[in-house]
Amino acid sequence: MTDNLFDLTGKVAIVTGTSRGLGQYMGRALAKAGADLVITSRNAETLADFQAQIEALGRRAVPVELDVRDHDSIRQAVELACEAYGKIDILVNNAGCNVRKPAVEVTWDDWNLVLETNLRGTFFVAQAVAKKMIPRRYGRIINIGSVTCVAGYAGLGPYCASRGGVKQLTMSLADDWGPHGITVNCLAPGWFKTAQNAVMYEQPGWLAYLIDRIPLKRPGQPRDLDGAVVFLASDASEYVTGQTLLVDGGISTGATKATVEEQ
Repeated sequence: MTDNLFDLTGKVAIVTGTSRGLGQYMGRALAKAGADLVITSRNAETLADFQAQIEALGRRAVPVELDVRDHDSIRQAVELACEAYGKIDILVNNAGCNVRKPAVEVTWDDWNLVLETNLRGTFFVAQAVAKKMIPRRYGRIINIGSVTCVAGYAGLGPYCASRGGVKQLTMSLADDWGPHGITVNCLAPGWFKTAQNAVMYEQPGWLAYLIDRIPLKRPGQPRDLDGAVVFLASDASEYVTGQTLLVDGGISTGATKATVEEQ
């Protein structure tokens, strides 16, 4: 352990789902803290620009194809990561998807797509990586949830179910793998603009409604995740496990302008 508890120099992090969005935000933060990366996508060609960004920071970035709905793909990706670096210190279990529909319109296939990606995929990626961490008695696993780990929203039935499951799964894995020196935590972002939800931010009325419900009065910005992901990946959090860290501007408090005025 160095004097700087947040220093990730010499650490190797695999960040899933880094072709866009939050995965890139978090991968960039880890690289700035000193970590070398394994970056993943179902199509490795989509990783070229992000790989160049990480290398411009002076860190390595090895692109690997990974489909978290395919068990063989998971195992192969983890093996390739270990071949590249000889170890994995950190996992950011970020790959995910969403289907926005009223509950009565959700299909069997919609449900399976979201749960297989967000929940089953999270478990089996963590399992494959933990098998490499256990012999070394060291690891930092960060499962990515969302504010829907603790709150429900209309039109997001499968997604809310998957993220609530990630929160519970995180606690179970923390108990399972703690004796092996592995911490498992859930990082739960609030409302951040990504390619997945960009269309919603184009609706002024919806955006104003959202901002009114966030105590800090703005959606999340990429930098807002940097400190949290580095903390959970570093030795600064070595006695923190099984926890869900919400980075949501306070929206999960349930407070609104109206309720404050009524009191």
